[in-house]
Amino acid sequence: MLFKHRRAPRHTMDMTSGALLPNILIFSGPLMLTGILQLLYNAADIIVVGQFAGPQALAAVSSTSSLINLLVNVFMGMSVGASVVVARFWGARQHQDVSQAVHTAITLAVISGVIVGIFGFIASRPLLRLMGSPDDVIDGASLYIRIYFLGMPFNMLYNFGAAVLRATGDTQRPLYYLTVAGLINVALNLLLVIQFHLGVAGVAIATVVSQAVSCMLVILCLIRTSGPLHLDIRKLGIRGWVLKEIVRVGLPAGLQGSLFSLSNVLIQSSVNSFGSIAMAGNGASSNLEGFVYTCMNSIYQADLTFASQNYGARAFRRVKKVMYLCLGTVLVIGLGIGLIVLAFGETLLSVYNTDPEVIAWGMKRMSIILPTYFLCGMMDTMVGQLRGIGCSLVPMVVSLAGACLLRIVWIMTIFQIPEYHTLSHLLGRDLPVPLPVLPDRQQKKAQGSPGAFTNGLSVTQASRCSNHP
Repeated sequence: MLFKHRRAPRHTMDMTSGALLPNILIFSGPLMLTGILQLLYNAADIIVVGQFAGPQALAAVSSTSSLINLLVNVFMGMSVGASVVVARFWGARQHQDVSQAVHTAITLAVISGVIVGIFGFIASRPLLRLMGSPDDVIDGASLYIRIYFLGMPFNMLYNFGAAVLRATGDTQRPLYYLTVAGLINVALNLLLVIQFHLGVAGVAIATVVSQAVSCMLVILCLIRTSGPLHLDIRKLGIRGWVLKEIVRVGLPAGLQGSLFSLSNVLIQSSVNSFGSIAMAGNGASSNLEGFVYTCMNSIYQADLTFASQNYGARAFRRVKKVMYLCLGTVLVIGLGIGLIVLAFGETLLSVYNTDPEVIAWGMKRMSIILPTYFLCGMMDTMVGQLRGIGCSLVPMVVSLAGACLLRIVWIMTIFQIPEYHTLSHLLGRDLPVPLPVLPDRQQKKAQGSPGAFTNGLSVTQASRCSNHP
């Protein structure tokens, strides 16, 4: 009853009544743009360093994502748990519980950011060694990761704060804040890399500063918001029963993300063995695929949040309807945007680097992944539905067994058989798009190392759903 007299923030959404599809699209639109802006952070780093610092610097920055995800995904999963818990209480109109969940989530973000930041800073170089990072790349990659992890508390606070806002249907303000931070990121990239010639360190510093800005804006938003979402610094602390609910949903989600990242580390390690040119092409392609994935992921987030609010309001028929609407939407988005990106693949890859070999490696990966990438979005949407109603363990087990475990087993067994280290054995003749021809120099390299070239491309098939949360 404490918050009964206060009006709910005007940016929030009641997902328990009214037409579902229009509200899903209204919710997902800003979320999609937010995800794209986050990717533009990474793209700005990769493009600037690729164009002005060379392929080795490009490989250093682009090859770090799987390791970063491995280290942070458990705690990022907790932000999913926080979003589910806040949305459920919001849908049930339990405003006092919403307030306690907000303060627990922000406190957990601070603790998580400090722990992950310290560990990532210390362990980055040894882990890069284990991944087989080449000698001409590891120094730059290690420097980038260490600076990046110095900003981890800002990263965690932004993601937990934005998760709280999304749980109530507010996807607009995180978009505004990320837009401001994104412009700062791009400006600093250009200034530090081109003007001050800081290379990898410059893009890392720009990323940390932009994360600090977005963190400050979202925390100030919660402090200045009235009602159950209001953040009072004096009330920060862990409420045990709320933490238990967050962990129940968030820990399986985080473990799933980390284990997916572990399989991606194996994939990245395989790519690393082919040198910095292959790593650069793989990294640029992965970044472009991320734009397709983030569009699909916005529908996953919509399913998660709409299911949570309606489950809290005990509107169970609407919960099921949400899933069917989201599955249809993600199919259209994933297939349509995926094929568009593939059609303009060479042009888009040339934005990152103009080296023909880099573009050829990138096109090989995109040709394998994008035509069926929509399946990843559909899988995520069904996972979001289950997490939204509080069932997080089952989708974790099913997803890991069906995708992550298959990746690891395939890489460790089938790919070790020489006759299966060819692209034709992996894809057959039914590939829906033609594969680009490598420049002569790259073909000679492949011929000089039997199985090396095709093995490196084969493992990318296993990286479908590589950004899976």
